[in-house]
Amino acid sequence: MGDEQQKIIFSRNLNKYLTEYGKSQKEVAEAIGVIPSTFNTWCQGIALPRMGKVQALSDYFGINKSDLIDDKSALIGKTPSKGFSVNVLGRVAAGIPIEAITDIIDTEEISQDLAKTGEFFGLQIHGDSMEPRMYEGDVVIVRQQDDAESGDIVIAMVNGYDATCKRLMKYVGGISLISLNSKYDPMMFTNQEIEEKPVRIIGKVVELRGKF
Repeated sequence: MGDEQQKIIFSRNLNKYLTEYGKSQKEVAEAIGVIPSTFNTWCQGIALPRMGKVQALSDYFGINKSDLIDDKSALIGKTPSKGFSVNVLGRVAAGIPIEAITDIIDTEEISQDLAKTGEFFGLQIHGDSMEPRMYEGDVVIVRQQDDAESGDIVIAMVNGYDATCKRLMKYVGGISLISLNSKYDPMMFTNQEIEEKPVRIIGKVVELRGKF
């Protein structure tokens, strides 16, 4: 495998764990002792970190080094399978099934292995509520599901409005939908409000495709 392909694989894996754990590039860079601009080159597939920093990243996320280095979409001993194309939506309007939405602005490719785990769509990010991790124009890959674990980044609909991207936190008496941008207050809902408004989870963010 050439260096350029390895950079792409590492970048894809690193961005995956940043999204899953809701961490910013700056936050992780500081934690492992590198400057943010260097960390950004890893995220963009421009450069590869030394193995010591790969180990530091693995320790930080609680994963194996192979989770960052290996191409998880490739089949061992075979040519990597062709990716699966998913539609990128400009918005998800309330009351319209995903498959019926016509506001398709682009397509993105996901691995065959990922595609086998459910139904997916892409969604373009609007606004700054998820900065510094997600910016206006970025695209997230979303697995369609009506529930998620506490701490997951989800796409939710509240009170009949268009879908929004937020971090889900669950409590005994309800949930909160939290922006990563601290200037926005959390949206808190009791179990009763979840049913009455209603509040609906329509998917979990599994990948971030940043614009460059």
